Amino acid sequence: MAPTQSPEHPTSAPARASRPEWLAAMRAFERPSLRKALWQMLDTFVPYGALWALMVLLVRQGAPYGLVLLLSVLAAGFQVRIFILFHDCCHGSFFRSRRANSVLGTLAGVLTFTPFREWRLAHNAHHATVADLDRRGIGDVTTLTVEEYRSAPLLRRLRYRAYRHPVVLFVLGPVWLFLLSFRFFPKGAKAPERRSVLVTNLALAALALVSSWTIGLKTYLLIQLPVLLIGGAFGIWLFYVQHQFERGYWAAHPAWDPVEASLKGSSYYKLPKVLQWFSGNIGLHHVHHLRPRIPNYNLQRCLESLPALRDVEPLTLWKSLRTLRLRLWDERERRMVGFAALRKLSAS
Repeated sequence: MAPTQSPEHPTSAPARASRPEWLAAMRAFERPSLRKALWQMLDTFVPYGALWALMVLLVRQGAPYGLVLLLSVLAAGFQVRIFILFHDCCHGSFFRSRRANSVLGTLAGVLTFTPFREWRLAHNAHHATVADLDRRGIGDVTTLTVEEYRSAPLLRRLRYRAYRHPVVLFVLGPVWLFLLSFRFFPKGAKAPERRSVLVTNLALAALALVSSWTIGLKTYLLIQLPVLLIGGAFGIWLFYVQHQFERGYWAAHPAWDPVEASLKGSSYYKLPKVLQWFSGNIGLHHVHHLRPRIPNYNLQRCLESLPALRDVEPLTLWKSLRTLRLRLWDERERRMVGFAALRKLSAS
């Protein structure tokens, strides 16, 4: 969706609130650690490869496919973790070396079907515009305000309702995003982003070709598709819940403040430890948005060191399920609401 512009939301320089002292203190956690980075590569790529080898063996020996699917859920968890490493490389935070970040990011991008440079560009735009009502549409979940929805033509309202349905977001979404959308570069993409898409596509084609010669294309697809789509669904869910919660933050550009948008418009998703590990601490999303150059392995330490970051109300796993009913941003109430709220507004 293109960014929404309106007379009520003119695009101009936003007002800047004074920066809290603890924001500068967060810089201490931006320093990458080669030891931690190498260990994360070992504890992520090695078990992911081992699970792949085990699933190949099971498929070729004719084991029940349900067992393969069960293992694919675990492999999808590791694929989410690979994406977090890829994500850190996009921010240049995983390694100190820019080249090392690019190399690992490109390789991890192939494993997650995501072009490194193209995704990095869109994701950095997301960070620069998060929760800005006048600059929506790049790397985010499409979100309309209540008034925008009420004044939209019927066809647009129907499209929006369909788009925000959980089946579309979390079942069809991974198919569209990872199998189809990422195979093409957007209109106006520059040469580095176009090359990134082409290199990723060629690497995926080569991977499928080698697989067809070795384990067989059918075996490859029986394993790769469920791992990719289950992992993709988990990934989209994490991205969704990071900015789609009831007492979040959205503001028109003149009033938009990047610190407020990061601290209040990005969730503190407090997951059980095992899920926090698989998701690479990305649930500490308010910390990440405040300082994107903090590598995932330093986020927890940063949170524990600064009380202001812990004062944010956490979003638990159980509470996060309630975000599925949220569809629109209510500018008057300053909260996300569901479509049911429209009936109350109409009645009043």
